Amino acid sequence: MIVTRRLRCAVVVLGGLAYGPPLAGQDVSFGDVLRLKARPADARIEYGPGPQQFGELWIPAARGPHPVAIVIHGGCWQAEYGEAHIRPVCAALAKAGVAAWCVEYRRVGDEGGGWPGTFEDVARAADHLASIASSHDLDLARVVAVGHSAGGHLALWLAARSRLPAGDPLRGPHPLAVRGVVALAPIPDLARASGDQVCGNAVAQLMGGPPEARRDQYAEASPASLLPLGVPQTIVHGRADRIVPIAHSESYASLAMARHDRVLVVPVDGAGHFDLIAPFSPAWSRVQQAVRDMVK
Repeated sequence: MIVTRRLRCAVVVLGGLAYGPPLAGQDVSFGDVLRLKARPADARIEYGPGPQQFGELWIPAARGPHPVAIVIHGGCWQAEYGEAHIRPVCAALAKAGVAAWCVEYRRVGDEGGGWPGTFEDVARAADHLASIASSHDLDLARVVAVGHSAGGHLALWLAARSRLPAGDPLRGPHPLAVRGVVALAPIPDLARASGDQVCGNAVAQLMGGPPEARRDQYAEASPASLLPLGVPQTIVHGRADRIVPIAHSESYASLAMARHDRVLVVPVDGAGHFDLIAPFSPAWSRVQQAVRDMVK
């Protein structure tokens, strides 16, 4: 059982976001995140015909061209967890001057979700930015992938996609280049996550089987298997995370740096899994600064 600590408090509205004061000792729950209210997106844009194939775009108030964060939500790749809980992050990034392209995608339980549909959607959504950049004043030279938990896995994979063989359908002919990745409590090594039962049996559900039965697919889907990614990576991870232990990020970073990638791990004392996507949390300043540094 996951026990969280809360303070009873009034909710205040700041900059279009409904926040409460920072929680004692941090350790934000998923319920705390779900209760946040953010300003609506500026646009909802379909990148494919399916009901999950769309993105929501938040645009900064200042004049562009705007740097862009491709924001990928987590939820153990499961259909029951959609993009709604990550909207406050997108609104907060836009307020900080970074356009946020929030990607929805097919997940386990959706028709066509899992391998390879989940990956196809994330790739297609990223590449769709090229079609909307001019109309929304977006700077495609300053794009960073930002993902939380399972979305952190997909953000790292998105940066690695260009390393797939030419002609691979998941790579595509012209994969969008990202300047870097800000991964929040990511799941970077699918084989290890499967063995450690991160998110229970979710990795095997995503991939259609365990690593020993799907070696080629795991090699193509796991960022740890695709190193070096060739772009800077900042990993923000709470030391008190009980869903994805910080050891997963630390081991991945060691492996990536041995392959000559630039990786910075930012551990946050006292922070749990959801502090990183709660803009009222003390951990949020680390996340926002990492994104802003990446798109300079």
